[in-house]
Amino acid sequence: MTSNDRTTSTRHTPRLAVEPEALAASERPTPGAISLLPAEGSEVFAEAVRAAGGEVVPLGEETRGLIFLDYSKPELLEQALDDHPNISWVQLPYAGIDAMASRAARHADRGVIFTSAKGAYAEPVAEHALTLALALQRLLPKRLRVTSWGSAEGQSMYGAKVVILGAGGIARALIEQLAPFRAEVTIVRRSSDAVPGATRTVQFAKLDAQLVDADVVILAAAATDETRGLFDARRLALLPEHAVLVNIARGPMVVTDDLVAALDAGTLFGAALDVTDPEPLPAGHPLYSHERAIITPHSADTVEMTTPLLAERIRLNVAAFLETGVFVGRCDPRIGY
Repeated sequence: MTSNDRTTSTRHTPRLAVEPEALAASERPTPGAISLLPAEGSEVFAEAVRAAGGEVVPLGEETRGLIFLDYSKPELLEQALDDHPNISWVQLPYAGIDAMASRAARHADRGVIFTSAKGAYAEPVAEHALTLALALQRLLPKRLRVTSWGSAEGQSMYGAKVVILGAGGIARALIEQLAPFRAEVTIVRRSSDAVPGATRTVQFAKLDAQLVDADVVILAAAATDETRGLFDARRLALLPEHAVLVNIARGPMVVTDDLVAALDAGTLFGAALDVTDPEPLPAGHPLYSHERAIITPHSADTVEMTTPLLAERIRLNVAAFLETGVFVGRCDPRIGY
C-alpha cells in the first residue's frame, strides 16, 4: 500500500464503519517518533502523520510507532519488530491481516498494539459486492457474451433474503446499501450480538440453516482457520438453485473446484469472486469463461480509492498513539483479525 503522489481527494467523508476503542492508560503504547515502511512513495501517509502532530523519522532506534504499508512482504514487518523492540504500536495497511498474523503474534504477546484498516474501505468494497450480486441476478455474465437475442431471465434484489458472513465494516455498509431494496438481511458472525439494521444475527453454528432459502450470499468475514474452505461441495449444495454467491473476503473461504462443479451442474444461479484460491486465478481457468461467473482481480478497492481512506485512518490513530489512546480498527494477530 504505497502511493506515488496520487491525489488524495475524495468526494465524501466516509463514516467510521468500526467503533473506536479507548485503551486504559496502563494499556497505551509508549508514544514517540513514527516511521513508515517502506518509506519510498509514502509521502501522503507521512503527511497524515504530521497532520496529527507526529514526527516522522527513518526506521531506527528512535522509532516508537510503525506505519507498515507493504502487505506483500510480511517478512519486512517481522524483521522490523525483531530489530526494533522499542516499537509499541503498528498500523497495518488492510482490513485483513491474515498474511501477517503469524509473524506479528509473538509481538502482540509482548504488548505491541496493532491496528488495521478494518472498516476504512468498507463503503467501496460493499459497493463492489452489491454491484456483483446485482449483475449475477440479472445474468450479465451471460448477456455480455451472447451473439443472439435469447430468452428473458433474471431476478430482483427487492425483498431478497441476503445472508452476509461477517459483521465488520463491509457488512454494516452493505446493510445500509441494501436498505432501499427492502432486503431481509441475516448476519452470520462468531458472537450472538445483534448488528444494527440486520433483520437477524446468528452465530456460525447456525449458518447451514440460513443457506437453504437464501437468495444472495455475500462473504465478508475474516480469513481464519474457521472460515477456510467454508463453502465446499456440501455447503454449496445447501443453496437453492436460484441463489448467487459473492466473495469479497478471502479466496480460500470457497473451494474453487467445488464451485466450478456447482456452476456446471446448474445447482447455483451464479457466483462472483473478487478474491480467489489460488490468487491470482490462473489464465485460462474455466471460471473466466463461465456464463454464470464473474471474476474481478481483487479490485473491490483500488489504490485511488483507498489512499485517502488509509491516510485518514493513519491520522486518527497517530492522534490516539500520541494523545488520546482512542484507536480505530484495533486488531489482534493472535486470532487473525
